[in-house]
Amino acid sequence: MCCSSLHIPTMIQNLDQPDYASRCIWVYGPVIVGAGPSGLAISAGLKKQGVPYVVLERANCIASLWQNRTYDRLKLHLPKQFCQLPDFPFPDNFPEYPTKDQFIDYLESYAKHFDINPRFNESVQSAKYDETCGLWQVKTISTGGSNWDEVEYICRWLVVATGENAEKVVPEFEGLKDFGGSVMHVCDYKSGESYQGKRVLVVGCGNSGMEVSLDLCNHKAIPSMVVRNSVHVLPREVLGKSTFELAVLMMKWFPLWLVDKILLIIARLLLGNVEKSGLRRPSMGPLQLKNTQGKTPVLDIGALERIRSGEIGVVPGIKRFSRGRVEFVNGENLEMDCVILATGYCSNVPSWLKDNDFFSEDGLPKTQFPNGWKGKGGLYAVGFTRRGLSGACMDAARVADDIGRIWKEETKQSKCLRRGF
Repeated sequence: MCCSSLHIPTMIQNLDQPDYASRCIWVYGPVIVGAGPSGLAISAGLKKQGVPYVVLERANCIASLWQNRTYDRLKLHLPKQFCQLPDFPFPDNFPEYPTKDQFIDYLESYAKHFDINPRFNESVQSAKYDETCGLWQVKTISTGGSNWDEVEYICRWLVVATGENAEKVVPEFEGLKDFGGSVMHVCDYKSGESYQGKRVLVVGCGNSGMEVSLDLCNHKAIPSMVVRNSVHVLPREVLGKSTFELAVLMMKWFPLWLVDKILLIIARLLLGNVEKSGLRRPSMGPLQLKNTQGKTPVLDIGALERIRSGEIGVVPGIKRFSRGRVEFVNGENLEMDCVILATGYCSNVPSWLKDNDFFSEDGLPKTQFPNGWKGKGGLYAVGFTRRGLSGACMDAARVADDIGRIWKEETKQSKCLRRGF
């Protein structure tokens, strides 16, 4: 669509008015895509700056990953002070590691406190920048069954806040279609209650794979965990202090390589030699690996003890599936009843953000942290730092300040022009 065909009013349309169903809506401020923690954080920041905005969310709720695609026993892996959003601490009565439900309650309270009202059930199909008129065209499709289907938002700024975990990753395995048993991604797993006595193959050994395997053990299932690559396993706490908190403290005084060495020495002292349990450590340190490749170390909450006791089996990479069986790359062949794919998530940005050179093919900014928050033509990114919620909050603050500065300058100029007339 060309700029000449747009009717751009002098002020933002009220989206609650009947003309909301019209195909084109001019947004006098940024459009934010995603209403997870990153989208909430940038919304609150813009609210403080006095900048109007619209939040588009494909699901029917905020933080849909947490609300709809997490298992029941999930808790924050880091202490709450490292997971809170800007200007809104966790309640004092929350534990150090809030539960899934407590974190969702916190996010709901955050949205209510800052009066954040996303447009739910709006799935962004494409977003394209028109260099001729300097505007973004964001096309959405309603997924909520309302009377209209398509809406196009026109705006000067686009904030991508869909995050690193927008879509599940489902690898292809030879023969999986012939397996015959239950196969699901971990995003659909809730509890091990229905798996009692069943042989379950958990594909993946990250935090989710470890925790699901532990949950299955607690419900008297028989899990085997696929460990195809090397993995760092660290104690969640050291002498009652969070390992992450200790690492953050050491980073203030020591270089990253030295902090990595100290963490590995602590892990060896507290956890022993995990390689004897089939868990090879990477050659790169845990913090460096997280910063460069986004691979999060596993914070052990009891799975390692179950591995050593044999209650959780450790198996190598998968070669192929057959009816009720799995063959591994070492030639071992085991019977299995179910498969749970703890194979992670990925960004979905490349599927809808068109003609841009800011994001790479894997949906992450090409420019690394801390400079990967701003692109060209009013494009911004929040929540792609590979540094969890704390990194997303840093992005949100920078983006809100940058848009707020431009907004205030132009608002001031506009007032001066009106006075001149």
